[in-house]
Amino acid sequence: MIDVHSHILPGIDDGARSVEMALAMAQQAVDVGVTHMVCTPHIHCGTFDNTRDTISKTFESFQSALKQSEIPLTISWAAEIRLSEMVPVWVRKGELPFLGQLNGKNVVLLELPHSHIPAGTEQLVRWCSANNIQPLIPHPERNRDVWQRPEKVNWLRNLGCKFQVTAGALTGRFGEHVQDISISMLEAGFIDMVASDTHDTKRRPNDMKDAYEIVANKQSEESANTLFRITPGRMVGLAI
Repeated sequence: MIDVHSHILPGIDDGARSVEMALAMAQQAVDVGVTHMVCTPHIHCGTFDNTRDTISKTFESFQSALKQSEIPLTISWAAEIRLSEMVPVWVRKGELPFLGQLNGKNVVLLELPHSHIPAGTEQLVRWCSANNIQPLIPHPERNRDVWQRPEKVNWLRNLGCKFQVTAGALTGRFGEHVQDISISMLEAGFIDMVASDTHDTKRRPNDMKDAYEIVANKQSEESANTLFRITPGRMVGLAI
C-alpha cells in the first residue's frame, strides 16, 4: 500500500518526537503492508512554521536513519498545508510542496480546520483550479461543519476537491459518527484515496491494513486496491 499522509518526520510537528519513534512508526507501517510512505508534516502559519528547507533537511536525516535500520520502507516528502491566504503566495514563490500529480495537475494536501469550513475556502479552491493545482482535502470526515451539514461534502466535491479519508476513521478510531460519515462517503464514491495520517504508534497508529479490509469487504478488492494502491501510487509517480 502507498500511504500519502503521515507525520513521521521527527521533531517538526505534532507527530514523531524522536528518530526512535519515527523508526518504530516506519516498522509499524511495514508490518501493516505499507511499502511507500509520503512524509507530510504540517505547514500551519504560527503553529508549525515549516518550510521546504526545514522539511527537506529533516527528511534527508531521517532517510539516512531509515536506511541504516534496514526497514524495507521507501519514503518521499511533501506537506499538509493548512488552508491559508498564504497559499497563493507560496505557489508564486515556488515554496509550496506538492504531493505529486493527478490528471496533469499538481496535488496539494490542503487541510481544513477541524472546527469549520472557513470563509474564503471556495475562492482558494477556485484559484487553485485556475492555476493547475488539485486540492486534496485530508480527513473531511472529521470536520464539524461536515458533521452538521453532510451536504458540504457535495459542495466541496462540486468545487473540484478530491478527498483523502483517514484509515482510522473507517475502523472507528475516531468514534461511530466519524465512521458513519466515512462509510457514507465510500458508498457515494467520494473517497479518492485512504491514508494513515499516523502521528505515533499507539494513539494515532497506522490503521491501513484494517481499513483496507473494511473497504474490500464493503465494496470489493478492486475498490480497495484503487484507494490504497493505484490512485496514490499514480499520484506520487510509483509504478503499481
